[in-house]
Amino acid sequence: MHEFPLSWLLTAFTLYTFLLFFVSWLTSRKADSGSYFLGNKKSPWFIVAYGMVGTSISGVTFISVPGNVLNQNFYYMPLVLGFLLGYIVIAQVLLPLYYKMNLTSIYTYLEERFGFYTYKTGASVFMVSRILGAAVRIFVVVLVLHTFLPEGSVSFWVVAFVFMFLIFLYTFKGGVKTIIWTDVLQTTFMLLAVFLTIYSIMRAMDWNVSEMLSEVKKNTYSSWLDWEWNSATNAVKQFIAGMFITIVMTGLDQEMMQKNLSCKNIREAQKNVYTTSITIVIVNYFFLLLGAVLAIYVSTKLGGMYGIGLADEVGVFTKAQTDKLFPTIASQYLGLGVGLFFIIGLISASYPSAGGALTSLTTSFCIDFVGFNKRSDLSDSKKNSIRKIAHASFAVLFFIIIVVLYLVNNQTVIDLVYTLAAYTYGPLLGFFFFGLLTKYGVKDRLMPYVAIASPILCYLLDYFSKSVFGFGFGFSILIMNGLITFLLMFIFRQERN
Repeated sequence: MHEFPLSWLLTAFTLYTFLLFFVSWLTSRKADSGSYFLGNKKSPWFIVAYGMVGTSISGVTFISVPGNVLNQNFYYMPLVLGFLLGYIVIAQVLLPLYYKMNLTSIYTYLEERFGFYTYKTGASVFMVSRILGAAVRIFVVVLVLHTFLPEGSVSFWVVAFVFMFLIFLYTFKGGVKTIIWTDVLQTTFMLLAVFLTIYSIMRAMDWNVSEMLSEVKKNTYSSWLDWEWNSATNAVKQFIAGMFITIVMTGLDQEMMQKNLSCKNIREAQKNVYTTSITIVIVNYFFLLLGAVLAIYVSTKLGGMYGIGLADEVGVFTKAQTDKLFPTIASQYLGLGVGLFFIIGLISASYPSAGGALTSLTTSFCIDFVGFNKRSDLSDSKKNSIRKIAHASFAVLFFIIIVVLYLVNNQTVIDLVYTLAAYTYGPLLGFFFFGLLTKYGVKDRLMPYVAIASPILCYLLDYFSKSVFGFGFGFSILIMNGLITFLLMFIFRQERN
């Protein structure tokens, strides 16, 4: 075991930051408003596809998925396979709609389909979901970075401020064009960290590839399918939920679709989506494989989870414990090279994710609430000024939420914030699919109340189901949320004018 040198951490952080700002400078030299929002629709599809792999795997996933193998084996894989169907729906249903309407913000569709209040509600739901979800992801990464520093040397809020300030600076001018190219760095260094860790464990265990796969296959960690119906990780529920999670958190998410809409045309955007879908499955498998070999390495070489201080008395791991598995082994037991690449991988998995959230929130605010695409009274200079103020304001908001989460320092509260973000995506699913699958209009003024009622009803349904039947919906609560929204819209339907 060894301590990770502070000088190495600072050097890695500084060098990667310089590289990021160099890419930002290259991509924003001739930036204009079209470049910020849609990259002038000149983004190469294969670059977008490669970068979206890293975007789909945030800093939280980078840390959590390998460790989660300790509790849930490979039960995550049916969820990942469900992603494939979700991407097909995006490519064949949603992308043609967005390109046909020539959208910058995808929520503009809701105004044309249903009206003003549904449109504003949809955009608001996205903003709340993205702010809460992104804030928790950024918080987890900043917290990990802070733990690498000598205790008491630097305050948490200083680390959070520096991190958010750097993200604000490198996305300030280039917008989505910068994000697309920095996503390439994110994907590359994240994958290098995973593969280098697997390779280092293979050397430590004296395995070749075949022997490693054989050891994993013999271990209970390699089990893919959970057929216990009451379990949140039931394979059928996971697969169906994976499809809808992808539709909502990619196809109905401004941050993700903004990158697709920056491609030259619909065909290139579809090629991007199909390529991403296959790559995502492969990459997630390697994350789970990493989790399995980490667990085997610890139990064989380090005396088990007790030996590295990650197990409780009954051998059941908490989320906080499993999240420490990858960081602990990579930074303290596999050599400085692996630790260095872990740090760079973590940073690279976090910078563009946070930057993408900033850019998409700024875009939604400017298009959906200020009305850049409708107002002729705003000059280009005025629009640019509003956009910069919005961009800075969201950066400050993220910083405040991160500091509050740290001060609360309660895992239950943090999980609640993340759960709220997941719940709020359900109304978007209902809004869009009611528009796509029916020809009805709705009582537009009632839609804000529908968006509030649906998550509340879902929570009560899930609570009742667990209390009475012992059945948890797990990720599939998103589907129930969408269905309830759909049903409420049907109740308040009316013929379209």
